Amino acid sequence: MNLRRDVFQAIADPTRRAILLLLATSHSMTAGAIASNFDTARPTVSKHLQILTECSLLKQEQNGREIYYHINAKKMKEVADFIEPFRNMWEERFNKLESIMKKYKSK
Repeated sequence: MNLRRDVFQAIADPTRRAILLLLATSHSMTAGAIASNFDTARPTVSKHLQILTECSLLKQEQNGREIYYHINAKKMKEVADFIEPFRNMWEERFNKLESIMKKYKSK
């Protein structure tokens, strides 16, 4: 059965976000190298990698007997582009609040 994974459900998990951060700074790693950074069982990390791969946040690259995981920058940009209007909206709201607070403080 081929399950379609939702990107936002995938990144809702803190371990999967940590894996993405790890790979963003390391470029590519094997499952074993990734698992060594966590206090969970290797099969658990493998399941997280499977989910991230199924929703295209990670890509797999075979190099000999090893499979290396790396960030799919195109998919990450799609996620960032979706979130950007919300970030802008909140930034505007915080700027307005800061302006109100400055006016209130000066009175």
